[in-house]
Amino acid sequence: MINSDNIRISVAIARSGVASRRGAETLVRERRVTVDGQVTTDLSLRVNPRTQEITLDGRPLPESEPLRHYALNKPRGVLSSARDDRGRRTVIDLLPSDSPRCVPVGRLDLDSEGLILLTNDGPLVTGLLHPSREVPRVYLAEVIGTPTDTELDRIFNGVDDDGELLQATPARSRRAGRRFRDRRTTSWMTLTLHTGRKREVRRLCDAIGHPVVTLRRVRFGPLLLQDLPEGVVRPLSRREIRLLRRAAGLVDDSAEAER
Repeated sequence: MINSDNIRISVAIARSGVASRRGAETLVRERRVTVDGQVTTDLSLRVNPRTQEITLDGRPLPESEPLRHYALNKPRGVLSSARDDRGRRTVIDLLPSDSPRCVPVGRLDLDSEGLILLTNDGPLVTGLLHPSREVPRVYLAEVIGTPTDTELDRIFNGVDDDGELLQATPARSRRAGRRFRDRRTTSWMTLTLHTGRKREVRRLCDAIGHPVVTLRRVRFGPLLLQDLPEGVVRPLSRREIRLLRRAAGLVDDSAEAER
């Protein structure tokens, strides 16, 4: 279990708002940060900003930014990254203008849509994405054609793709096939994954000969997309935050997350 009170020194600095996470690491390397009076260059050092004195250039760090947790229904064509060197629209652009610095938890590719969690809660991000937690991601996929039971069994049992084992659990129920715009029949299926490998759903469906037409994530751990409109962001409830922290293996799953 992760001790939610102790965070990496770079996270503590970034959360105070004086620098980005990467910038905070540079400050530590430059010997500009002290913890309880001692200069530190250890980027793996974990600190408790509430009980320890942390200074930058001899001055105490500002109070940490309040923790924020948002659910977003990402539209197609929006990048699920914090920034883009080419100036394309990202999920961060959809956050309220007064939001503290947040990051997306995991990614959806450019042509996919659906649920993304955004937060500035570093330990929560780390816990949710750690492979040992096996946090489920549920996707609704529209594919060309209708997969047979044999083809679905391949997804159940796992597919080797360039040395990576890809595997999902298809739901028992599927929507009826329908006509796609180029006159090909398409069908829908629900897939549950427990890893965050790049384009995993699309690669699985390609492997069984049924390319994805539409891909929408409808659940991440205990968090549900439900009827959140496309492109809309909403803050999470205290209950949702507690459930997410529990899924991440954090010790403190109380309302502390809302401080």
